[in-house]
Amino acid sequence: MRPTVIRRTAVAASTVCLALLATACGGGSDSGSGDKGADAKGKDSAAKPAAKALTAAELEKAALAQGDVKGHKISKAAAKDVVSVDDIKVAKEVCAPLADALMGAQVGEPGAFTKRTVVSEPKKGSMDKQDTDAEGAFKAAFDITTTQLALGSYDGKGAEESVAALRTAATECAGGFDFTAAGEKQKVSKITEEKVEGGEDAAAWTVQLEQDGEKVQLKLVALRQGPSFASFSSMNLAAMGGGGDFELPTAVVEAQAAKLA
Repeated sequence: MRPTVIRRTAVAASTVCLALLATACGGGSDSGSGDKGADAKGKDSAAKPAAKALTAAELEKAALAQGDVKGHKISKAAAKDVVSVDDIKVAKEVCAPLADALMGAQVGEPGAFTKRTVVSEPKKGSMDKQDTDAEGAFKAAFDITTTQLALGSYDGKGAEESVAALRTAATECAGGFDFTAAGEKQKVSKITEEKVEGGEDAAAWTVQLEQDGEKVQLKLVALRQGPSFASFSSMNLAAMGGGGDFELPTAVVEAQAAKLA
């Protein structure tokens, strides 16, 4: 099969992991009397300040780091694995946010943006089975989920709008769509909603890609916490090729939500 941008990223990140087999705010109320106090009470919602994006430094601190998720290797995404939103072309504009998130690119216009590559470690003993179960041992060894985590922080309602844009795209493009990423054609053939919890708002989907007669399942999670929005695009090596399914990266999502809270 001709390698794709997604496949190259997953295999490169997972190779690192295979080596392991060998070894509140709220204190701003005014206690004063008169019209000022009454006005504050009557316009509590209207007076709520607009969300302000985290700075680049604050976002880097809030992003996942090695040691934050047990059984996972976390690193800042390599430059070669970062696909620019400008390199993603979608014929059907409403589907663009979903294509961007799938490729680990930014959604919307964040004030600050960063990326992480999160790779689950192979289960211990996965290569220690008897020779008679060689196929099972091989699959267990490659039961590795690679997640491209794209994290952005937005002014105003940017984070909320990013989640909404993905929900709209998942609904409008559920039957599939084509897009090009870094010059390579990709075909989404089906989108199915999944259940997920986390942060102030979260949504998830299984996205099926098809290429050269093969099917690949990806998991996509959208998470909002305050002014920040994170997308998690995951694929599993053992599930590739036959359209096999795998679990959402819930531990990764929960850990990132906790750091943003």
